[in-house]
Amino acid sequence: MSSSVKSSSTPLKFTHLTPGILYRSLAIAGLVLFFFYALLIRTPFNQGVISFHLKRQSSPNITVDSAPTNISHIGFIVVSSVRMWKHRRPYTESWWRSNVTRGYVFLDKEPPKEFLPWPSKVPPYRVNEEITKLRVYPKLVNPVEVRIMRSILDMYRAGDKGLRWFIMCDDDTLFFVDNLVEVLGKYDHTKFFYIGGNSESIKSNADFSFEMGFGGAGYALSYPLVEALVKSIDGCIERYPHLFLSDHRAQHCLADIGVALTIERGIHQIDLHDDISGLLSAHPQSPLLTLHHFDTVNPIFPTMDKYQSTRHLMKAADLDQSRLLQQTICYHRESNWSFSVSWGYSVHVYESIISRTILRKPLETFTPWSRTRGAFFMFNTRRVTKNPCEVPHVYFFESIEHISGDKILTTYVRASPRNLPSCSTAGNHSADPISRIQVLSPASTRKTAGEIECCDVVQKGQSNTSSINLRSCMNGEVIA
Repeated sequence: MSSSVKSSSTPLKFTHLTPGILYRSLAIAGLVLFFFYALLIRTPFNQGVISFHLKRQSSPNITVDSAPTNISHIGFIVVSSVRMWKHRRPYTESWWRSNVTRGYVFLDKEPPKEFLPWPSKVPPYRVNEEITKLRVYPKLVNPVEVRIMRSILDMYRAGDKGLRWFIMCDDDTLFFVDNLVEVLGKYDHTKFFYIGGNSESIKSNADFSFEMGFGGAGYALSYPLVEALVKSIDGCIERYPHLFLSDHRAQHCLADIGVALTIERGIHQIDLHDDISGLLSAHPQSPLLTLHHFDTVNPIFPTMDKYQSTRHLMKAADLDQSRLLQQTICYHRESNWSFSVSWGYSVHVYESIISRTILRKPLETFTPWSRTRGAFFMFNTRRVTKNPCEVPHVYFFESIEHISGDKILTTYVRASPRNLPSCSTAGNHSADPISRIQVLSPASTRKTAGEIECCDVVQKGQSNTSSINLRSCMNGEVIA
């Protein structure tokens, strides 16, 4: 090299420093360090390379604003098939709001002519992308479930603007969209969120995962999480070809991204059989968000079929979703009766005073999804007995109307005779003559999620109708 550096064997000589020169040098060095330090502390730590706070990169397609979440921010992924859609379409029709709710029904192939023209009272349809082209396809244990999971990718590719949340669900899932909007509004949609619910069955959770959101019940993914998932979804499918369910695979893929399930108690898989009225009559104090598996349970109203039952429940939902299935308990001391109201669904009347703790446990009117040793359910239950002091008179929702005084009046009628003698405890009165229950609730005030309301019973003489007024509990009020 022409400009090489050569070493010298000449020893270095150090000049003797006087104290004055040394002090001046130290003073100048100190001033330099002071100005550098002052400049450093004025630089915000979140604006430069000095920051050690790690955060996920925001989605470039998300406009961060303070506007509350509304229904237009939610995109529904309703997974179906040509074979099943014909029978399950009424479930989706019962909650879908034309020109309001957004999303698609995803089918396995083009619908036949009998489905066309496609009606506007259900989501528009899209056909899932063919999955046989995937390299891992020959290894897939259940290709149908891979198609279902990749509906998330197909929805993302649809390119709908302004979405904050993707909702994965089945074609027999019922949604209560006003409550869904309110609950999702609690969460920061610009961050990674995976929101869902467990199964009611201990075995179902144990077979798959207690950390898995069941897709039939429905689960929500924030938009930034969807963006991260779709980038790696096919690679994740290749990592887990042995997994049977789409929900289980989704949970694995999301865990690989570093996201765990956030549970909302109003999401219901309904892994149960037969009569689920006991469960619906003692719903937890959380907004009702979804109900699933209507094809595997009895109609929830005994005088109607399954489709009629869903439409009937929606009559109450149309006026006040905040109270729907929310349990309110009160007592009529003169008669020694306990009342348990599941608003918009049922009223139970007991011929004895039963504590709220007991009444909040669902009556085990249903049977397990599958029978195993030990406990069946993820919640405590009450066994159905023939003790007349413990068996309720059951009244089901009949009608609803908005009346003067800014009130909503719901009426419940006896389902069938109890066919038991009266409770023989001293001072108790038979409730057999009561054929109708009327419940008054505020029309313009939504129930606050998680708060328990109180009520007063009005029983006039020998009338066959009992009236109940729902109200806010007074400060320090004890109901026992």
